[in-house]
Amino acid sequence: MNPFPHLLQKCLFDTKHVECAAMIVAKSGEVTAASENFSICPEQAEVFVDAFEHVSVTRQRGLHFKSKLYTCVRADKHSIYFKCEGRGLILVRTALFVIVATYSQNMYPSICVEAVEKLGRLICSNFA
Repeated sequence: MNPFPHLLQKCLFDTKHVECAAMIVAKSGEVTAASENFSICPEQAEVFVDAFEHVSVTRQRGLHFKSKLYTCVRADKHSIYFKCEGRGLILVRTALFVIVATYSQNMYPSICVEAVEKLGRLICSNFA
């Protein structure tokens, strides 16, 4: 049984400050879990994974997501945060996965970030 949909629910959606989320296998780009209202095409999954391979470029250029340019507000080898018109996109990389989460204008970005980072640490300690 795939434990990741349950982890997304318990760790992210239960905070009420994560709009959509998915987990992507870092090596293959395969989406292993995603919220019902969040579909990621293989090309977009590849962009998310590649963002960590080119952090300085990602920081400078931002990232296109859902036909909008998201500006990078923080980027390092483990986490990348983007924003666009009051919405946000959070990417967290573990050894095996890239966790993707979004928040909307009526959600607190700090709670979304904290939840996604915490899930990343949980995955590192249990699935590495």
